[in-house]
Amino acid sequence: MFWKALAFSFVFAVSALAQNAKHPFTFEDMMKLKRVDEPVPSPDGKWVVFSTTDVDLEANTKISHLWIVPANGGESKRLSETPNHEERPRFSPDGKRLIWTSKATDPTQIWMCDFNSDSGALAGKPHQVTDISTGADGGIWSPDGKNIVFVSAVYPDCKDDTCNKQRDEELKKSKVKAKIFTRLFYRHWNAFTEFKCSHLFVVSADANLTVLNGQVSGTQNVSSGNEPRDLTRGDHDVPPFHLGGQDMYAISPDGQELAYTSNIDEVEATSTNNEIFIVPMTVESAVPSGKSPDALRTAHATAQPKKISTSPGADSTPLYSPDGKYLAWRSQARAGFEADKWRLFVQDRQSGKTRDLTEKFDLSVGSFTWRFSDSILLTAEHQGEAPVFSAKLDGNEPIGLFSLHADDLITSGSTLFFTRMSYTSPNTIWRADVSDLKKDSEPTAVTHLNDALLSQIDMQPLESFTFKGANNDDVQGFMVTPPGLDATKKYPLKFLIHGGPQGAWGDSWTYRWNAELFAATGNYVVVMINFHGSTGYGQKFTGSISGDWGGKPYIDLMKGLDYVEKTFPFIDKNREAALGASYGGYMANWILGHTDRFKCIVSHDGTFNTESAYGTTEELWFVNWEFKGPPWKKRELYRKFSPHLFADKFKTPTLVIHGQNDYRLDVSQGFDLFTTLQALKVPSKMLYFPDEGHWVLKPQNSRLWYKTVNDWVDQWCSPSRTGP
Repeated sequence: MFWKALAFSFVFAVSALAQNAKHPFTFEDMMKLKRVDEPVPSPDGKWVVFSTTDVDLEANTKISHLWIVPANGGESKRLSETPNHEERPRFSPDGKRLIWTSKATDPTQIWMCDFNSDSGALAGKPHQVTDISTGADGGIWSPDGKNIVFVSAVYPDCKDDTCNKQRDEELKKSKVKAKIFTRLFYRHWNAFTEFKCSHLFVVSADANLTVLNGQVSGTQNVSSGNEPRDLTRGDHDVPPFHLGGQDMYAISPDGQELAYTSNIDEVEATSTNNEIFIVPMTVESAVPSGKSPDALRTAHATAQPKKISTSPGADSTPLYSPDGKYLAWRSQARAGFEADKWRLFVQDRQSGKTRDLTEKFDLSVGSFTWRFSDSILLTAEHQGEAPVFSAKLDGNEPIGLFSLHADDLITSGSTLFFTRMSYTSPNTIWRADVSDLKKDSEPTAVTHLNDALLSQIDMQPLESFTFKGANNDDVQGFMVTPPGLDATKKYPLKFLIHGGPQGAWGDSWTYRWNAELFAATGNYVVVMINFHGSTGYGQKFTGSISGDWGGKPYIDLMKGLDYVEKTFPFIDKNREAALGASYGGYMANWILGHTDRFKCIVSHDGTFNTESAYGTTEELWFVNWEFKGPPWKKRELYRKFSPHLFADKFKTPTLVIHGQNDYRLDVSQGFDLFTTLQALKVPSKMLYFPDEGHWVLKPQNSRLWYKTVNDWVDQWCSPSRTGP
């Protein structure tokens, strides 16, 4: 008994020591985490390949490398030791080859190498598949393994790559940098478009290409005997702009047609009405035998796409069933509303009949994948998570399978692979057996790249609470407490406001507004409210913010703050800061003119003047929907909810942050706010990034952002501070 007691005491002491050895989360910790991308299982089900981005903080760089792990889990390893940026791997249908996008050349191109499934390693030397002057990305294989479809941004009036190359060189060499615009969408997100269009090209996977001396260096030219063919000619983007996620194009299992997403009937600046089109992959059968190669090229160039979707809203992300009988895609019912519920449509390819599989489902469909050919697995945001559901083709309401935050779904046989994140962990790759959905199958982790680092950090749990908000509706909020919380003491509060406005906080990871880091830096309680307009609570709740930006959301935020002050006595209501970006920045500006309860405010890339913001943004459909039309038609609504008209009430010290390349909310909004604060002699500071857009992405800029934000909050919320 003595030895058992001694052993128990020793284990307990070691455990306590290990617990004490953990440290609060730091910015440097966050930059060391590997950023895992989507899973790519091999066709034989033995391996999963993925890309992972590493941050070098001192070099101020991010670089992505290819990794591989056994599909059943195990040790992950680098697939190749090249120093080049490589991402987006894709297996050939037979699993014997792998393609990826590489920055070994400038611009990026598609590269390929043989793959040995027995050893899980590349076999032979990588070689370059594409050599197009406008660059190549987004490669996918045709089902027969003979062709590769990829994306490249080209001048729509150019008929060949020689024309594109000449145009780019002229632009680069010109001593005149002026630009002439004759229509909208001259800039978008963080760059000027130059009126190029993304197009889908097809190239042979079996051309005789040159290996670069066994090195992926990009210092030699590749054989030009593999001329890409443009499948989607015209003055429109294929695919349209999107911020990552599922591919917006797919090839049918028989290899005969390509389905893709595009907007050809409307101006992208004023419409979200993307549609699904199909176009023949090959047209040789339409050309009589014996005809000249010119006749074949002409037939390819004149192959006409066919529109198969009919929704007035956006249709996107087509995906064929494994047997080719069906084509599924996501669809929205209302044009101009980016946060409308995403429904899941399935079309019978023979009859052309289209069905809505989610008619009785009030959540918005995210990532999806076919489970065999009889049902579809999908994610849908729900109360801070993104669970996995199963939808059968009979149209019954989807059933929930796993409650977690999932994305990037892909099946291989009877196994589902996906990425999973949580509040305390960035993306990892997981798997689950979906051979029989009537049996419970617990998902298991496949990758563990960040486990060692995360085990050293004293992460705090995400706590959920619910209160009565506007209209007496239930509203959910989340709270994170600082490490080592002593509930008998008082702690200052960071009150985070999400963007969108149709967005949400929840059990998910972020590098830009990380609540765990905010809590650990300076020992703060962090509170986040999913106010009216947030996603994951049904379409009525999400849509309720449109036309009411300063109404119900503001009420929810103030009532949520009242609730946590009353419920959690360790919150010091005399030391509270409000912080937000995008719509959260707008709400920070709105709060500035409507309450003095905060000691300081942080406003990042927020709308200050709703009327002038209309003329400087690029996606006009967004403001047209949110404010029910343009300012000259709905001036009363714009002025009702414009923060700048309440400047006479501004008193709270405010940090203003904005990026020069933010074309969603122009930098003039930030300058306007800061100038107003200075003119009013309100304590204020501006952090201006000449090289960032709507998000702060460069590593050292991110470090400066976190330091400036946290220092500003500390300045006004420290225990010794009594007021402005």
